[in-house]
Amino acid sequence: MSEDVLVPGGRNVRGTLDTPDGDATACVVACPPHPQYGGRRTDARLRALSDALVAEGVACLRFDYGDWDDGRGERTDAVQACQWARERFGDGRVGLFGYSFGGAVALLAAAGGGAVARDLRAVVALAPGAGITSGVERPVDGALADIAAPVRIVYGSRDATANWEPIVERARELDRDLVEMSADHHFVGQAEKAAGHAAEFLLSHLG
Repeated sequence: MSEDVLVPGGRNVRGTLDTPDGDATACVVACPPHPQYGGRRTDARLRALSDALVAEGVACLRFDYGDWDDGRGERTDAVQACQWARERFGDGRVGLFGYSFGGAVALLAAAGGGAVARDLRAVVALAPGAGITSGVERPVDGALADIAAPVRIVYGSRDATANWEPIVERARELDRDLVEMSADHHFVGQAEKAAGHAAEFLLSHLG
């Protein structure tokens, strides 16, 4: 079952909440890829993740960013979406996911401090890129040390699109969870497999 959601916060952030037939007690917020390159909540990787989560009784909020703001507003959108999910699912069982630009946004949002970031149960970034949020004051790889929640980075070893190496290197230094796939940036033919790696980690911490 799916319903349209307007995320409070004044930036016209609209989303789709996918829920299982029974009552969901946890939710994952899913950040889409770069909106200036067609990234939307209908992205195949976000939909594959949502399908995997809903099958296990966990809701997924896929959202579209508000007006383009060089990464600043998009990070705020992710935080506010998590806040909405935290209030909707009362005990605060919320995870955060992002793909490509959305992966960078998710990592930056999770490192931002505040009650929402502290309460996140897990964060997964799929093919995140460093240096693609020019309006944000800190590098994406530099944010990893400030994330309190467990983090998994899933990346494609044949990815020639995103500058993922600095993030993976820093994650390895911090002993964060890493999953390498023999895939390109778009995970062509492997979207469900990539989503499975993300869902597995998120579900293990949302239970």
